[in-house]
Amino acid sequence: MEYRVLPHGGDKISVIGLGAGSLHESDPAEIERTVEAAIEAGINHFDYVTTNDKPFEPMACAFRRHRDEVHLQVHLGADYRGHAYAWTTDPDVAISEFEQRLRTLGTDYADFGFIHCIDEDADLDRVMNGGIWDYALRQKQAGVIRHLGFSTHSVRIARRLIATGEMDLGMFSLNPVYDYTDESEYGKGEASDRAALYREFERAGVGISVMKPFAGGQLLDAATSPFGRALTRVQCIRYALDRPGVLIVLPGVRGMADFDQILAYVDAIPAERDYAVLADLAPESRAATCVYCNHCQPCPRGIQIGTVNKYYDLARLGDEMAAEHCHNLGAHAGATSVGIIEGSSEMALSEAEYAVLDEVRREEVCARVASVFRAAGADAVIRTMAELPALARQAA
Repeated sequence: MEYRVLPHGGDKISVIGLGAGSLHESDPAEIERTVEAAIEAGINHFDYVTTNDKPFEPMACAFRRHRDEVHLQVHLGADYRGHAYAWTTDPDVAISEFEQRLRTLGTDYADFGFIHCIDEDADLDRVMNGGIWDYALRQKQAGVIRHLGFSTHSVRIARRLIATGEMDLGMFSLNPVYDYTDESEYGKGEASDRAALYREFERAGVGISVMKPFAGGQLLDAATSPFGRALTRVQCIRYALDRPGVLIVLPGVRGMADFDQILAYVDAIPAERDYAVLADLAPESRAATCVYCNHCQPCPRGIQIGTVNKYYDLARLGDEMAAEHCHNLGAHAGATSVGIIEGSSEMALSEAEYAVLDEVRREEVCARVASVFRAAGADAVIRTMAELPALARQAA
């Protein structure tokens, strides 16, 4: 295994880590076995965000045996109260969930405390001014968080977070699909801005932790790749590791079979790692495939078109967290966004759990959920689905 050094702190980090977004597809024994195999192979960096809460305990079982050997990314803003992944900027929820992850891990510290998945300025403002940021700084001072980090898909948000001067690691989506060069007619402006950002990470001493190295699997299949040709996992990993500022690539795995394919990078010969073929490839159809270049911007309704299409493509390929992130974007295509309180994932209560609440507690819960929906940019908030027809008539 190869290692790189974290600029702030000097920690040695394996160039391959493990993303956990797909581990829920395996049974608990397989999850634990996969994490154990990764540690035995020299991998020492792991993300602790999953599609649902099923993998937490088996992952933690492996980590407890090797706590001093691993670096864990634990996120402020990932919400599992309803067992499935949800995203939040509510400080009480974010802090409570972060501390629950530490309890599950059986540890009193996070190697990396991450400000989780911020893609819009309004969301970052809520994090910075609503209590999450102050909490993160206090926990870093107390040693509960050893290093501060963040995750985003946005160049602009990454710059704002780097500018705080507090960050040590940034989790950023990076792969050839998202990184068209300026020479490509598909990547003018956006691609050059991304390339500049990587150098800014490097100059600031903030490492890059790469997510989506295979573009949600798009690049591994000629039928879905905008290049019209499949790349290998080894080529994609090498591509990411060659970008300025990158310390580690975090591919998601479902279990041992996927992990073995990822680990093939370690023993791959230079010819297998070489991705020079990209210079000869071009998207087969500009009309058929969005390459997230943002040529169509600005949108008069403020929609981040490239980001929406990126999330759509990832969700279509089975990334459930991408679908959640897309739903949480503040502006959507010509539609009225409606928050429906009762039964929502934000409420995180079953029908039976909600039914036993007294009237006062019900109103408190509904008021909290309504405030979250409004803060996220909902055009309207209603109590139940029964109110939807009247709202639709009013909008028409």
